[in-house]
Amino acid sequence: MSERDSMQYDVVIVGGGPAGLSAAIRLKQLAEQQGREVSVCLLEKGSEVGAHILSGAVIDPIALNELIPDWKEQGAPLNTPVSEDRFLFLTETEATQFPEKLMPPLLNNHGNYIISLGNLCRWLATQAEALGVEIYPGFAAAEVLYHEDGSVKGVATGDMGVGRDGEPKADYAPGMELHAHYTLIAEGVRGSLSRELDERFQLREGIDPQKYGIGMKELWEIDPAKHQPGLVMHSQGWPLGSHTGGGSFLYHLENNQVMVGFVVHLNYDNPHLSPYDEFQRFKTHPAIRTFFEGGKRIAYGARAINEGGLQSIPKLVFPGGALIGCSAGFVNVPRIKGSHNAMKTGMLAADAAFAALGAERHSDVLDDYPRALEQSWVYDDLFKVRNVKPALTRFGMVGGTLYGGLDMWLHCLGVKLPWTFSHGKPDHAYLKPAAEMPKIQYPKPDGKVSFDKLSSVFISNTNHAEDQPCHLRLKDESAPIRVNLAQFDAPEQRYCPAGVYEIVREGEAAPRLQINSQNCLHCKTCDIKDPTQNIVWTRRKVGVGRTTPIVDLPQNITLAPAPLTLARGDEFTATSGESRWRTTSAGMRMA
Repeated sequence: MSERDSMQYDVVIVGGGPAGLSAAIRLKQLAEQQGREVSVCLLEKGSEVGAHILSGAVIDPIALNELIPDWKEQGAPLNTPVSEDRFLFLTETEATQFPEKLMPPLLNNHGNYIISLGNLCRWLATQAEALGVEIYPGFAAAEVLYHEDGSVKGVATGDMGVGRDGEPKADYAPGMELHAHYTLIAEGVRGSLSRELDERFQLREGIDPQKYGIGMKELWEIDPAKHQPGLVMHSQGWPLGSHTGGGSFLYHLENNQVMVGFVVHLNYDNPHLSPYDEFQRFKTHPAIRTFFEGGKRIAYGARAINEGGLQSIPKLVFPGGALIGCSAGFVNVPRIKGSHNAMKTGMLAADAAFAALGAERHSDVLDDYPRALEQSWVYDDLFKVRNVKPALTRFGMVGGTLYGGLDMWLHCLGVKLPWTFSHGKPDHAYLKPAAEMPKIQYPKPDGKVSFDKLSSVFISNTNHAEDQPCHLRLKDESAPIRVNLAQFDAPEQRYCPAGVYEIVREGEAAPRLQINSQNCLHCKTCDIKDPTQNIVWTRRKVGVGRTTPIVDLPQNITLAPAPLTLARGDEFTATSGESRWRTTSAGMRMA
């Protein structure tokens, strides 16, 4: 087996989402302003930047305004301003619309934009590359590297050409070591490197557990007569029960496209509940179904969402690096927005790293970053809503919603309540034994508005190389049958939105858990909700394909990874998905 090659950078960034790209751009902007040279490398596990972003979101442009003030002139893909807010409370057959005047001003979306977040990331990548950022799409950071003193040295990409049995194949190529003075982790919710760093540096000591939701999305092309560009709809209530948190959204983008999504908070207690089936059932509501009848479903995807807010933000820095964006968790749950906060945290971390490099420091703790965060509008954004999520857990959907609304209204009036609710226990600890909870009978999908899991996975466009190690690992091979099946009726069969986990019974043989890893959407719900915390999600060895289709990709954005200068390291060749990459001192190109 070959030895790893290595390259040295000032800053290595793991993840090409809003946080990572904003950090990269900010570093290069500062270097340009001060006439300094700062080398920045960004790794993205998707086959292209934006490939692993679950598209369709409402974005507050506050951070983008700061990062690139002339973004409109530069062609940023923010094309659909919000024109109308609707908030519905659903019963099984009825829909009641809340008067907009009664909604807390914090939830007002006017001034925001309905966007394809994947397209925005692609555009940000072009801005970063123009400034000199080296971007490696299709290469997942699989390992954290450490100096002898314990500080973070950088990361290593996964070895290519490893078979499912763990043995190297004929096309084996070792991963690359990317060394840095500072490493910024922007890998998103429940990332494997973030978890490792949390444990190694005890970043969550004395912090409330992180809370999560699972968000499922579909992209539809609907009847033009029903399309209302700029319409933003949210709902609570049916089909979820009074003690199961969550709700829906419908965002009308351009070109007759609608993004519909459904979020289920993962602290639910009934192991018979299936978030995916709740989503499909939701679309059959009379007030919702009408939008999709006669339309065409284009894509499907699912992701975990950080919901802990202010109480769950860990220590952000460690020797040699920092957590930014959803690696730490900055989503504003009531607003259903996190991109603006992710971008700002990336910018603040970049400021701290740049100052440290200017002082000829390296591999130490970037304490300026958390201090700046506490003085920023990100902290204020999360402080205002800190009690909303725990109130839903304490008081149920109706009581929690009423309390949350009152709390947000008081903040808008200048009244800051002196208490902060705790989240209590982690999400996996809420499940009750299956025998104690009612079974849920879900209707059969009609194939028009509601669909089965496998047909949804088929249109997710998530591509995996079949012959590679399973990225879903069990700490204890016996636990799925001995504990999960015996006590909770194998809830992994239902909380997974892709049919990855299946209890197989063959004749008189004992039941066994089958892991269909090819179905995996990388939502990480299994890693979060497994009652024994026995399932560990890890990164795929190579980049995965596009998760959602591109929505009206602007002409100035190229899908093919652009040539990237790598004036470091010897020549090597690697395989990423279906693409072969040849890297030399001249640069990186598809072979």
